[in-house]
Amino acid sequence: MRFENTDALWLLLISGLLLALYWWGIRRKKRDIARFGDLALTLDNRVGVSFGRQLSKGALVSFAAIMITLATARFQCGTHLEAVKTEGIDIIIAVDVSYSMLAEDLKPNRLAHAVQEVRGLIDSLQGDRIGLVAFAGDAFVQCPLTVDYSAASLFLTAFNIGLIDQQGTAIGEAIRVATKAFDVEDDKHKALILLTDGEDHDTDPLGAAKEAAEQGVTIYPIGIGSAQGEPIPIYDQNGERTGFIKDEDGKVVLSRLGEATLREIVDITGGKYYRATPGGLELGQVLNDIRGMDKKELGGQLVTQYADRYQWPLLLGLALLLIEFIIPERPGGLWNKIFARRKEGEPEGDNASFKKLPTDEEQENINVEI
Repeated sequence: MRFENTDALWLLLISGLLLALYWWGIRRKKRDIARFGDLALTLDNRVGVSFGRQLSKGALVSFAAIMITLATARFQCGTHLEAVKTEGIDIIIAVDVSYSMLAEDLKPNRLAHAVQEVRGLIDSLQGDRIGLVAFAGDAFVQCPLTVDYSAASLFLTAFNIGLIDQQGTAIGEAIRVATKAFDVEDDKHKALILLTDGEDHDTDPLGAAKEAAEQGVTIYPIGIGSAQGEPIPIYDQNGERTGFIKDEDGKVVLSRLGEATLREIVDITGGKYYRATPGGLELGQVLNDIRGMDKKELGGQLVTQYADRYQWPLLLGLALLLIEFIIPERPGGLWNKIFARRKEGEPEGDNASFKKLPTDEEQENINVEI
């Protein structure tokens, strides 16, 4: 037994409030009647007053409100297994975790911004399989393709600068590793989202993009950073900034967004390039592009379905309201006319206190006997 819409159970407070209002109203009526004298004697002389019936009607209305609330909350009882087939796209997200991603042209820094936006994208997925690849000077699959979005979000928390010892930016290697992570038999339904500042270090990203295109992979690069360049901070063990990375000549190194390579990757694979913005809207736009691709059947699974039984409390609640409507607040009236049993020959109405008068024939027989 369960309820599908548990928020509606807050309406149960109304039923208790209704009963409290009925009880308060009856007490107020009794207090008003007691002003005329002793309450018991006054009630005996007042024809048609029944506080018991009024309280019973209030209880019926309150219980009916409870039943209707349970119906609104979608009362469910009993289960059955149902095979559910899902359709979607295989999506792998490759995130650059090199030192250059510590640049702060996107707050708090490039990597933190990327991880935050990827988490939001994962929360927006419905039925698609998601995988994660981390890369710097090397690349590896952090999370294989899965529909378990909670697990993917958990793997995402491990993305940091120290995740890969070999530093650099191996965009080509990231594309190759991601391509192998897709199903080899499938030549479409594959999307690779590449989040990087675009500074590749001789890993032939364009050659890797051609190999990916042959496997049916569409790449959507998202450039993170600024074309003007941003220094790369250095932090100590306590997380305090101690300076910036410098070259051999002692000059501060500026990490610039390399858009040219990313745009060429798009031309090869047929995707679309986006530049990261502080608002992070580009990942939502990428997801809309991906949803326009042909979907494939990702398999079926048995899902436990609960049977709706809200009809039961709904019918009971309506029946209680009908009974409450039929029962009068005062004794007599329509209720007695329908349900009260009368003795045969007993007069009704205002003449109920008088005996039945004899007919003319009966009066003549009486006179003869006399």
